[in-house]
Amino acid sequence: MSAPSTQLARSRVVPANEYRRERWRNGAGWTREIWAEPGEGGEWLWRLSIAEIEQDAPFSRFDGIDRELVLLSGNGLRLRFDDGEVRELLPPHERMRFAGERALTGELLNGPTQDFNLMWRRSSIDAQLWHRPLVGPMVIFADAGATWAVHLLAGRVRFADESGLLPMEAGDTAIFQAGPDHRLRHVIEGGGELLVVRVQPRNPSG
Repeated sequence: MSAPSTQLARSRVVPANEYRRERWRNGAGWTREIWAEPGEGGEWLWRLSIAEIEQDAPFSRFDGIDRELVLLSGNGLRLRFDDGEVRELLPPHERMRFAGERALTGELLNGPTQDFNLMWRRSSIDAQLWHRPLVGPMVIFADAGATWAVHLLAGRVRFADESGLLPMEAGDTAIFQAGPDHRLRHVIEGGGELLVVRVQPRNPSG
């Protein structure tokens, strides 16, 4: 099915209660999938999810995938890699980027955590993630071929543009996908905290 060229067709708000809950690949925990961009052979190109970690557990292995993990809630998570590196993600929102092939165990510091999980196929996708406060308006431009995602950590926002998108509550995520030949522009107003993600095709010569 060909993609429409309007802002509304390429932009959507995914309410938190619509995230799809599923087991980890290794069966050791649960995750709520926010978004998965389809790729070839039934594999995704990039994915957003929220891991629910209720006990110490090994992480699933993802070959060819880079990932960034952000602590959303809880008292902290220790990432103990088999190669000897140990990192702690502490409140409010510490984060770490690492290769999906690295074997590690997540160890809870004091009770369960929820963790925002950005994963992307490194051979074909570039991805960046920022943690930003929101005080007043924020303008997001999605260049041709790029996708932006906004996950609302806290607060409430609305779209001060012609998109017709519904307001966002804490925990919701907005996805903005620009087509190959045009850009998108959105204006977000409100107060709170955001995780902002940009994913785009990797430049073969880059």
